[in-house]
Amino acid sequence: MPESNPETHVIDFRAAEQLLAARDPRGAVKLLDSVIAAHPENTAARLLRARAFFAAAQLRPAELEFELVLEREPDNAFAHFALGRTFQRSGRPDRARRHFRLAAALDPKPEYIEAARFDADQ
Repeated sequence: MPESNPETHVIDFRAAEQLLAARDPRGAVKLLDSVIAAHPENTAARLLRARAFFAAAQLRPAELEFELVLEREPDNAFAHFALGRTFQRSGRPDRARRHFRLAAALDPKPEYIEAARFDADQ
């Protein structure tokens, strides 16, 4: 049964990364659904699925996945930044600002700092 084979899940995860890079976020989500069904604790797969949802403009599912990642990894600067972008795209600048600031505080990458400042000016 391929679904229960851990190697298949690794292959699906890597293929989903490639699909997302090739701008096929919906294809990536489909592959990741089976990986996450078999390994719901896999934060990397959930983060990748959140990114795919965001790229597919499925903002509510992206928000839920990013929030789940942050429940497990509250110090994940990228997840805060991405959740901030999700809130920004869905017209919730106050929530976005909070996550941009957390991302910048956790990891002072230029794009995180810029996002935190950009939202503060609005």
